Amino acid sequence: MGMTSLVMGATGLVGRHVTEELLSREGIDEVRLLVRRPPDIVHPKLTVIQTDWDKLEQYEDAFTGVHSVFSCLGTTIKKAGSRKQFRKVDLEYVLAGAKLAKGAQVGQFLAVSSVGADPKARTFYSRVKGEMEEELCRLRFQGLHLFRPSLLLGNRDESRLGEGVASVLMTKLDFAFKGRLAPYRAVPAVKVAKSMVNISMTDTRGNHVYPNEVIHVLGE
Repeated sequence: MGMTSLVMGATGLVGRHVTEELLSREGIDEVRLLVRRPPDIVHPKLTVIQTDWDKLEQYEDAFTGVHSVFSCLGTTIKKAGSRKQFRKVDLEYVLAGAKLAKGAQVGQFLAVSSVGADPKARTFYSRVKGEMEEELCRLRFQGLHLFRPSLLLGNRDESRLGEGVASVLMTKLDFAFKGRLAPYRAVPAVKVAKSMVNISMTDTRGNHVYPNEVIHVLGE
């Protein structure tokens, strides 16, 4: 009998690729999606659960029998509308899902964080990501995997002018991001997704952090 995986934030840039990657893998019988809106994908392995993230406790059963949970939740302060709303999506929703996963005895929890994540960081974004990592570590999953990508490359549903310009520049200058600059080398979202799925299949125990340069290798 194959495994069941669950994706939180499956309509986002990384989440879409994680979903596609999971559906393509042998040994995975079911892929459950917790999403606010249905994705543009139909597949016999797919179970879509439209979710009210502010009432996540109502979806406790969705975590039952799950082998791996992939947290791909994330937004921007501009899209969220305020720092409070950003924190809710990138920290509170992630932790709420993680606690349900822990209660359901999910073995592997994998989350998208960010380069520079640090609970003591000066920048609000990096500080929230660091707090998320710190809180997830306290839950003591059998296997916790935190991925810290730099700028993500890929086609988003919404337009982000600043990121679009940065993506073009960093793609053209990719050859220069070596040595001390390697942690900041832009990474395709599909590589992040593949690295997450690859790691989930190993059943590795303990808490692990995957920096940007490692993601480039794992996602090949």
